[in-house]
Amino acid sequence: MAVIAIYSMKGGVGKSCTAVNLAWNSAVRSSRRTLVWDIDPQGASSFILNGDRREKDRARAMIAGDVKPSKLIKPTEIENIDLLAADVSLRGIDRFFFELNKKKHIGKILRQLNKDYDRIILDCPPGLTETSEQILRNADLVIVPVIPSPLSERALTEVQMFLDSRGQKHAPLLPVYNMVDRRRKIHNEMLAKNPDWPVIPMSSDVERMTHIKTPVGAFAPRSPAAIAYARIWRGIEKKLSKL
Repeated sequence: MAVIAIYSMKGGVGKSCTAVNLAWNSAVRSSRRTLVWDIDPQGASSFILNGDRREKDRARAMIAGDVKPSKLIKPTEIENIDLLAADVSLRGIDRFFFELNKKKHIGKILRQLNKDYDRIILDCPPGLTETSEQILRNADLVIVPVIPSPLSERALTEVQMFLDSRGQKHAPLLPVYNMVDRRRKIHNEMLAKNPDWPVIPMSSDVERMTHIKTPVGAFAPRSPAAIAYARIWRGIEKKLSKL
């Protein structure tokens, strides 16, 4: 089992769309038993994957140990993808972790899921918090969507500096340029600085997936965005095979 976290300090960089599309490639292209664990209280991944909205405010109870993960995990309409949905109870999760004073709590939950899944995709909340610290310690790989702008790249640098300053082992960070518009001069300048970073183009298909609640690869498999996600997933699998 491998844990892939989709993380950024900034919101609005396309974390959830990236998480869902990579999960689709994991399940469909690689035939992996895949779990999407949505830890972001906004619940965007849960919304796209048609999470069961009837069960409210149980995500925090699961993390607290009052409810087993197996009770909340639901199959999606996509074969090989299950969902551990988010809800608004996660809004206070950082304070909960601080009060609990358990630095390896998320790791403990992930180990419970070890035998059931080949890949777990974590849709993480933005910010550098206790939750994100636990995620970064327990992931095998961290995908960081970066919009080609100085502020977005600065946020990535701050995360790397923070992790290095802690002197603790952490998962490797894999930056991915997202929402790239090659008509914009600043985007081209940023891409030129890091030509080896994967690129996901700005796409109406990605916007459409949030409306029809379907990953891009399922309804527009030959679109530039779908091809980009597939290429990134192949790179992830290759990197995981070497860890």
